[in-house]
Amino acid sequence: MVVGEPAGKRKSNWNDYQTIKYILKQYYMRKKIVAGNWKMNMNLEEGLKFAKSIEQYFSEKPPAGSEVILCTPFIHLQGVSEILKPGKVALGAQNCASESSGAFTGEVSAAMIKSTGAQYVIIGHSERRTYYHEDDRLLNKKTVLAINSGLNVIFCCGEIKEEREAGKHLIVVKRQLEDGLFTLSSEEMKKIVIAYEPVWAIGTGLTATPDQAQEMHHYIRGLVREKYGKECAEQITILYGGSCKPSNAAEIFSKPDVDGGLIGGASLKKEDFIAIVEAL
Repeated sequence: MVVGEPAGKRKSNWNDYQTIKYILKQYYMRKKIVAGNWKMNMNLEEGLKFAKSIEQYFSEKPPAGSEVILCTPFIHLQGVSEILKPGKVALGAQNCASESSGAFTGEVSAAMIKSTGAQYVIIGHSERRTYYHEDDRLLNKKTVLAINSGLNVIFCCGEIKEEREAGKHLIVVKRQLEDGLFTLSSEEMKKIVIAYEPVWAIGTGLTATPDQAQEMHHYIRGLVREKYGKECAEQITILYGGSCKPSNAAEIFSKPDVDGGLIGGASLKKEDFIAIVEAL
């Protein structure tokens, strides 16, 4: 406070200070995450060996202020859980069934995933939406089951190339979130991480620019704010998932609404995955 400064001015400065302090507090409270999605890669022996190498690295050099997650095929979950127990790396699955139990041959329920020691599950990945025709209503059902089973959900959303080129990308993502996610309560939303995937940038060699990523992440945070309020919006983690690699990770992660990445191909190479984590 400056001596002799008008009382009204002092009050305004104080309010500005409190606002800035609140915004910074929320930003730094947001969990920063890099999640590696192995997809359908590595047999059991290869997967366990790879997980052990990641665990050993981050046990010696813990990721500063961020969480690392390995999202593995179902067959790896139990074994990788044993490897990661004492370490700095969390475990997730790549999908779960839309039913809790019963005569559903070949399916794996959220409760089964939880029983392996996993903490996360990816729901609504673009490959599930595209190849297995999973719609937002089904994904909402899976999300509720996962949360009720004690799992955190990485909920994916994003537009295809034609939708981006037609200028419909914001409309598409809004619909996916409203139909697939926004039926949850405020308390349930605390178990959600949102991952934005520009589908046109997955496995194509194309990448959204940092500004395109920021635009969509900011838009998504705004949608959460409209539905659940300012506090929820500021605290929810929003990841970028679209050909993120060591060469572009730092620039993408520097954007204020990008809280990390959901990493595909680069998560299968130890050096690349570590470099992305360290970029965050």
